[in-house]
Amino acid sequence: MTYLSDHLTGADLELLDPLLRRQDDQWTGLFHGLILKTALQPIFSISHKRIIGYEALIRAFDPDNASVPPYQLFALPDSEQENVLLDRLCRLLHIRNYASFQDEVNWLFLNVSPQVVASGYRCDSFFGELLRQTGLPPHRIVVEIVEQPTDDSERLRETVNYYKELGCLTAIDDFGAGHSNFERIWNLSPDIVKLDRTLTLRAGKDPKARQILNGIVTLLHQSSCLVLLEGVETHDQAMIAIDAGVDFVQGYYFCHPRVELERIQGDVPNFETLLSDYKDRNRIRLDPTQQLAEFFTSHFQRAIQRLQDDSHLRDACAEIMAHHTVSRCYLIDQRGVQIDDTQVSATGASQLDPRYRPLENTSSADWYRQHYLKQALAQPNRMQVTSPYLSITGVYMCVTLSLGFRFRGELRVLCCDILAEQGPLASA
Repeated sequence: MTYLSDHLTGADLELLDPLLRRQDDQWTGLFHGLILKTALQPIFSISHKRIIGYEALIRAFDPDNASVPPYQLFALPDSEQENVLLDRLCRLLHIRNYASFQDEVNWLFLNVSPQVVASGYRCDSFFGELLRQTGLPPHRIVVEIVEQPTDDSERLRETVNYYKELGCLTAIDDFGAGHSNFERIWNLSPDIVKLDRTLTLRAGKDPKARQILNGIVTLLHQSSCLVLLEGVETHDQAMIAIDAGVDFVQGYYFCHPRVELERIQGDVPNFETLLSDYKDRNRIRLDPTQQLAEFFTSHFQRAIQRLQDDSHLRDACAEIMAHHTVSRCYLIDQRGVQIDDTQVSATGASQLDPRYRPLENTSSADWYRQHYLKQALAQPNRMQVTSPYLSITGVYMCVTLSLGFRFRGELRVLCCDILAEQGPLASA
């Protein structure tokens, strides 16, 4: 072992051969008296409803075939050289097993040791030689870079670029845990980002965390990254993944990792049932928005008629603001500028937080960039309803109803904010 760890440099694949054994139809490895095996966990595309790749995981066993936890295995190396040796042995084992696996299309996700990444791409020239000798096309490999702090972002970028130049895809692993940040996404431009399971757990407990998860997925897509959600273990978490718009899912709910590689491809979950359930839930969740539009349209029309008859905004909107879910009404011109002060209902007044008093006065505020205003101006006489969002005037979640209308030859938009935590939206 000492000889190997001291002399393993470049593409010395032959030095690893004594550590490999052929057992039945699979390769196994030897390290510090432990037997190493490849376990594969399928990764599924929600839209395709099938497997699109497998993450390779190492499983260690003692001579009595008792399982050894991965953290104990990776604590065994006592030098940087042995760390590199174990990393290379694992990847060689995985690629040897996958090369004989009955799948000629899908990706193999491979973790790269943080020590290898920190050492730079020249230390991992071994990997290019490994792919050449095994004949596995580089485009079928996804190299996973574990999220970790580093003082040398340039070296990290060079290492990632090395794998890209080989023709591999790259992925950031465990994004959303620890020190994750978008700076690394912009710096490395990975093809895939794997979201840590802690995001799934939080999203299942906190509606705000769920909205943040959805926003993270949107930002990653805008950064041209495909998104994989890890650690999906329950039906509800699968619903969260689908609703968030992630591309791929991985976790015990779909399939456990297996060392019996020949059995994996039969473990495909019933995506038809899963997506049917999501569609049913989604229709129920969207109904309250439609109910709001239908309920308030006649109220808006009567208010607009009063405005056209020169009534003051407060008098014109008295019927709307009498509803217990309405927090405020306001009027906007076709340039997006608010006309007069916002009219706050009794419900809205009870929600005012003195900490945000600087935001209360919205006279002459410019709302042109708001989507609900653009839609109302583009489609006059048609009620617009937003999804729940954070109101800047009260710093609470609300839904805005807006209706464009003609007033003395110009377009105007009447708006009202509905408290998202009340009324039909509360159970959405």
